[in-house]
Amino acid sequence: MRGTIMKGIGGFYYVNTDRGIIECRARGKFRYNGLSPMVGDEVEIKLERDQGIIDEICPRISQLKRPAVANVTQALVVFAFNHPEINEDLLNKFLISCEFNNLKPIVCFNKLDLADEEKKLDVIDMIRNTGYEVIFLKAKEGYGIYKVREKLKDNITVLCGPSGVGKSTILNAICGKELMETGQISHKLNRGKHTTRHSEIIELENGFIVDTPGFSSLDIGHITKDKLQYCFPEFIEFIGICKFTGCVHHKEPDCAVKSALYNDKINKRRYDFYVKTLNEISSKKKY
Repeated sequence: MRGTIMKGIGGFYYVNTDRGIIECRARGKFRYNGLSPMVGDEVEIKLERDQGIIDEICPRISQLKRPAVANVTQALVVFAFNHPEINEDLLNKFLISCEFNNLKPIVCFNKLDLADEEKKLDVIDMIRNTGYEVIFLKAKEGYGIYKVREKLKDNITVLCGPSGVGKSTILNAICGKELMETGQISHKLNRGKHTTRHSEIIELENGFIVDTPGFSSLDIGHITKDKLQYCFPEFIEFIGICKFTGCVHHKEPDCAVKSALYNDKINKRRYDFYVKTLNEISSKKKY
């Protein structure tokens, strides 16, 4: 029997199957091969004495450390233009992290009514140049929430972004306050509220959403110079046609990426952030 792990706590895993939620334990073999079940895993289970046993973990397409969730397919990257004031470097850092973790980013700009028009247009142009989808929200009023819900189908979705931008408000608006207070699994198992923080996914709109808003691991120092360029989707069509093999699109002559920059096909602020990050990676390797 196959299912998806919805929650894991205290050595028990709650697997969503065609027969409903089944409480399971993992076979001891996973401790010896260094692979442990994670929320979001597709697993094969067997029933033994009315107890579910996780027998096999299917291959993962992605794996996050914080929150600890497997098979996340997309991230809602939430930022506000004001309150807090937008930090473009941090926004770009989140986008790099999504790309490196094989997540499709959808950029959500919340608190739209507080935005300075000129600043808003500059940032929107920068993001749209990358090809990323942009959704505008006023989460407290419910504006734009239906667009977010439409994106959940057939995905495991996580929210990310800095504190204060309204991630929890968006999450509650998507899922409903009562659902978020008790958790869907707790309701089905008739166990009431859960007070221990743990990873959990909630089935919604024919997809799943992670109930802890956002992943917090933003260390991109482990990305190598040659891999960094692939975290910028607007570079992709130009990579490989530079004159020199191994071009990292900085100081090399006859670089197709820099040529695209000069012809306004790549946003200068995004390119400047790329160079800044490239230099940071190079500096770390000297020590």
